[in-house]
Amino acid sequence: MSVTHEVTNQVPPLTGHDPIAGDAALAEACVRHADADTLASLAGLGAVAGSEQAREWGRLADENRPVLRTHDRYGHRIDEVEFHPAWHELMRTAFEHGLAGAPWTDPASHAHVRRAVGYLGWTQVEMGHGCPVTMTYAAVPALRAAPDLAAVYEPGLTARGYEFGLRAPTGKAGLVAGMGMTEKQGGSDVRANTTRAVPNGDGTYGLTGHKWFTSAPMSDLFLVLAQLPEGVSCFLVPRVLPDGTRNVLRLQRLKDKLGDRANASSEVEFDGTTAWLVGEPGRGVPTIIEMVNSTRLDCVIGSAATVRAALTQALHHARHRRAFGALLCDQPLMQNVLADLAVESEAATALAVRLAAAVDGGESAFLRLAGAAAKFWVCKRTPGVVAEALEVLGGNGYVEESGMPRLYRQAPLNSIWEGSGNVIALDVLRALGRSTESLAAVSAELELARGADARYDDAVTRLQAELGDPAGLELRARRIAGLLALCLQGSLLLRHAPAAVADAFCATRLGGDWGAVLGTLPAGTPVGRIVERAVVAPA
Repeated sequence: MSVTHEVTNQVPPLTGHDPIAGDAALAEACVRHADADTLASLAGLGAVAGSEQAREWGRLADENRPVLRTHDRYGHRIDEVEFHPAWHELMRTAFEHGLAGAPWTDPASHAHVRRAVGYLGWTQVEMGHGCPVTMTYAAVPALRAAPDLAAVYEPGLTARGYEFGLRAPTGKAGLVAGMGMTEKQGGSDVRANTTRAVPNGDGTYGLTGHKWFTSAPMSDLFLVLAQLPEGVSCFLVPRVLPDGTRNVLRLQRLKDKLGDRANASSEVEFDGTTAWLVGEPGRGVPTIIEMVNSTRLDCVIGSAATVRAALTQALHHARHRRAFGALLCDQPLMQNVLADLAVESEAATALAVRLAAAVDGGESAFLRLAGAAAKFWVCKRTPGVVAEALEVLGGNGYVEESGMPRLYRQAPLNSIWEGSGNVIALDVLRALGRSTESLAAVSAELELARGADARYDDAVTRLQAELGDPAGLELRARRIAGLLALCLQGSLLLRHAPAAVADAFCATRLGGDWGAVLGTLPAGTPVGRIVERAVVAPA
């Protein structure tokens, strides 16, 4: 075969970096809210996350989608889901490094910060498997509403082992949890659910109904909402019963989704399915909201991870690709774009780790309001940020093998999962209206940065005016949620980020000089310093 040309000016593979300790913003947030030992404990995970092997696991898991097997060769109903071996490697790594339920029984005082930092670094490899990791983490506080059940299942949910397959849960090295709330006719309106629960007379219940979205149907157990005469109630549904027989969970089909392809999402039929009540009858929503609060936290962390992964790809490309006689990263307009992406990423990272610190600190009032606002804003921003990062690669970014299309398909998910934008914005209003404690806790956080920047002070004053105006609150819910999240990010950056990053954030996100697109930082912004800070160091 003749050689027609020499291949030059192509970007080398992105490997050998450490997306945890090598990310200045993430590493500093970890040390700030925990300590240096906590960061050091994630060194092994960081090395794997930046490896060529992990990158290949992510690609293979995404390209080889889960396959539903409803029956075996003899016609027996089995309702199993097959995954590519790469998926199991991703899951095994996450569980063994304590990213699932382990923090709830970890005696370390910073267990949830450690887990959040590790999750943010590791899921940059592939986000789909983060769903069952998240749900396993989130199931623990909800299950504690039934102490007897928690005593049986919590050891498996908080273990660092990963063991795939349908077997008696008490004999497995580790358990994976899922959730079943959404139905065809209700969506986020779970009080419209029609799945029914009937007492069996032995302390268990029989569930009959259909769930429209049940992610990770290969899980060992699920928390499910169903109707009792008292109202919507929460139930534990194991795939395998204590006697080793399989429970009735008929997987009707797997969803064909825009992204999140490595993860299986299914429709499930219950037909006399055995379940145990969790919490009080008729109090299913308050019970499962303990799980939802934790999954929403991971929506923020996961979106911050997606933004960071896209930024890392963009920076890597710009530092190796030449155009018009110079590296892209040295050209002023590209520096503006990269710096703006870096500011967005650092703000998302700082807020995500702060929320995790609130879990460690038992700051439930702060978390209730700040978590909802962060879930709205950070997740809502992610698709646009990823699109801009993809464009840095030009046509190469639109090609699958770059990895950017996978990030782009994934980007909208966390804004939809666990409550889409309107649902979350209205939840911000509910958090404001139900208790003065949440607003007081968030206000105290905002006051910590008062006087540091006039643009920040003005934004907080605007927020107070929005909250003090009772007219048309619901119509303004998105505006309020977004401004609240921006003020929280501003407070964190002013107190902890380099002056260049904080000033750029205030000048654009809080001031009046923010363009309609990224890459519009004002003249005089030290874009080179911001870009250099965002470059991920080698492992």
